[in-house]
Amino acid sequence: MLLLIGGALGIINFFIKPILKTISLPIRILTLGLFSLVINMALVWLIEILFPKELEIIGLLPLFWTTFIIWALNLFFGLYNPKKKHV
Repeated sequence: MLLLIGGALGIINFFIKPILKTISLPIRILTLGLFSLVINMALVWLIEILFPKELEIIGLLPLFWTTFIIWALNLFFGLYNPKKKHV
């Protein structure tokens, strides 16, 4: 079930996140990119709504930490991409 939730999060990040980032570009510029954390929290909250029995995040602080962990993992795996050539 967690693989299904992770796949759904990946699909939402692939299709919906670029649209939200484009729409919120002025706000992200004003907040120096911190509004992208709010976008990520909203996407994780959407996943929680789609899978209410399998995934339960109660409160704003656990939602923040869940989003922060996902962000850190994305950063780590983004830096360790052997296919990308650093110039």
